[in-house]
Amino acid sequence: MRVKIAVLLSIVILSMTVITCSTMALIANVAGATGVIDQNTADAISNSARAIGTATEEITPEQEYYIGRAVAANILNSYSIWNGNAALTAYLNNICYAIVINSPRPNVFNGYRLAILDSSEINAFATPGGHIFVTRGLIGAANSEDALAGVIAHEIAHIQLQHSIKSIRNSRFLNAIVVTGVSAAGAVAGMNVTQLTAAFNESVGEIVQTIVNNGYSQNQEFEADNTAMALMASAGYNPSGLVDMLRALSRVQTAGSGFGKTHPTPAQRITNAERSIRNFSATDISVRQARFTTATRNR
Repeated sequence: MRVKIAVLLSIVILSMTVITCSTMALIANVAGATGVIDQNTADAISNSARAIGTATEEITPEQEYYIGRAVAANILNSYSIWNGNAALTAYLNNICYAIVINSPRPNVFNGYRLAILDSSEINAFATPGGHIFVTRGLIGAANSEDALAGVIAHEIAHIQLQHSIKSIRNSRFLNAIVVTGVSAAGAVAGMNVTQLTAAFNESVGEIVQTIVNNGYSQNQEFEADNTAMALMASAGYNPSGLVDMLRALSRVQTAGSGFGKTHPTPAQRITNAERSIRNFSATDISVRQARFTTATRNR
């Protein structure tokens, strides 16, 4: 019996290349109803087909936004929004708007929004759909508007490159395969497939919550830095501002906390950035320094 189920589930996975998941689910249901296979096995195959189908669906801009809201809510379980300087929040949002309006993806479902977190930790987060958070500690580590623009552009790059969404897609696919295996076990043991489906849905929520904790891959971080410099140049910022910020981080960052927990070391990122920065023209930052000093006076 176990061999029979394993063979059938293997056929499910291989058949995705030639027929749709919904068709396979329908075939399984008909086979179960007509007694070709037992109902538990039919449920297992149908459940697996639907799980793999879900894993390959495109995530819409609306879904991306609401996933991002869920991740943002998770962040705010650990941090509080700082409203101590409305002018500083507006200033950072204006930097964000200047970058995105000159970017390949200026519009997202509900717009880009940046908020300050009341924490001395040096960190920043971006969630799908346009949510950006920077800590007071990170703002304090910056020495120019271009340095702040480098951090903000890096987070915008994560959003525009859909790094979070790609990790969710990968995890959803892996979990679909897990459901395939668990469904086989359920069929053998006579377990309720509805319970297995519910467990899969809960795991998607867990995936969303781990995005901030786990961080991105080193390649994705380097890609975000390279994209950030291109975004900065398009908006009139000096891409070297990102390198300046990374140097500042290298002096104050503690391994295992803040950026050090989820990012490659500043030294690694500086090496990567310096290879790319020669592709961009430098712009004068002196005209922005007075504005930066005024905006960040009370931070």
